[in-house]
Amino acid sequence: MNTDTLAPSDGQDEGLTLSASPDIDLSIGGSILEETKNRLMDRYGDQIETITLDRVVIGIFYTGVQLSDGSAGICFTPIKAIPESVCCPSSARAMPKAGKLKGMKVTDVFKYLTQPAPIKRAIAIATLNALSDGIWRNNPEEGAGRYRIDEGDDIFSFVHLEDVHKAVVIGALIPVIKSFKEKEIPYRIAELDIRTLKAEEIPFFVSQEDLPMELATADMVIISGTTLLNDTLEGILQACNTASKIFLIGPTATMLPESFFKRKVSVLAGNRVVDSEKILDVLAEGGSGYHFYGDSSRKVMIIKE
Repeated sequence: MNTDTLAPSDGQDEGLTLSASPDIDLSIGGSILEETKNRLMDRYGDQIETITLDRVVIGIFYTGVQLSDGSAGICFTPIKAIPESVCCPSSARAMPKAGKLKGMKVTDVFKYLTQPAPIKRAIAIATLNALSDGIWRNNPEEGAGRYRIDEGDDIFSFVHLEDVHKAVVIGALIPVIKSFKEKEIPYRIAELDIRTLKAEEIPFFVSQEDLPMELATADMVIISGTTLLNDTLEGILQACNTASKIFLIGPTATMLPESFFKRKVSVLAGNRVVDSEKILDVLAEGGSGYHFYGDSSRKVMIIKE
């Protein structure tokens, strides 16, 4: 067994995201979401003005939306990013339209993409995912020649393991860490909360200050989709080696992929909702990915061609 690996650490489905690294450029943050929004508006045309929120659930682990056209999408719920959550009067400012979201036009929801309130942004990202799913459902040939969508989540099938001399995983992605250990792939883990690591893992922890250097020399990079929530994704991608295989994983990043692909991402490994009512019921009852994968949703890979 290669000793240059880590054992699984504790964490949620999509892991914890990093705050700003002093060497990662945050001035480019948010452009992927803005570009994807514009692409969706172009694809839907005038129809976009008629689509509204039909149901919104802000669960403990995931936030989900169902649109008036039946499409649905989910996004990681950034609970730990809401310091006001301990105080009702303060937290009310984070979601002033609670109880009034049903019927809201998605074009108005788009405004949440640029607002600092993390829950608002989660709703907006879930909406982008839902609209993207609507495109795929209604246009089976969408992406032909540019990308394809396969069921499953075996991202390791896209790399020659013998060529991976170092991998970097960003976020406490337990299944990924477990796979690295089983496949004896040397790797580093960048995690916001070092307390989630076991004692034997501490020597392999990557600080935010050292992350750019590790990314520049990695053959494989796996990034939690939750980096979309705090505008760190673009800076992280910019720091990556152009020759590395880059994977963005988790339900949060299941949207039209063009803006990701042009920034070095090879595969989006996400989630497509197949039963919108059921998945929102699960989220409303505090469910996580373990409760909806394979039942009300399917794991998919959006692959650049």
